[in-house]
Amino acid sequence: MRIRPLLIVFALSLPVFSTATAQAADSCVADAVQKAKQLLLLQSDNDDRTEIDAPTFKKTGTIKALRGKGKFDVIEGLGYVYKGEYRLRLYYAEIGGDCVLMGQEVVEYADPFS
Repeated sequence: MRIRPLLIVFALSLPVFSTATAQAADSCVADAVQKAKQLLLLQSDNDDRTEIDAPTFKKTGTIKALRGKGKFDVIEGLGYVYKGEYRLRLYYAEIGGDCVLMGQEVVEYADPFS
């Protein structure tokens, strides 16, 4: 009978935990947009026509860390340089409420085989 009050307290605390997680993910997305701009500038040799489409950046899932049992959040969005369109993926670890960039990837949307 003592378990029931504990279950109620646990159930009531779940929305608090999910809200904190959502806020951390939002702050990681904001950081990802900033880092994506820097990454695309590096990729394009500081071309002044570099643009980041900030509304497209969102958390798309998680991947397993290469070592250990941790997982990285994957944040993906689009960027442009002149006529080129690029998909940018940034991999973040949430450590102590901070977003730590662990990896990044730039892939051009193109079909070199056609």
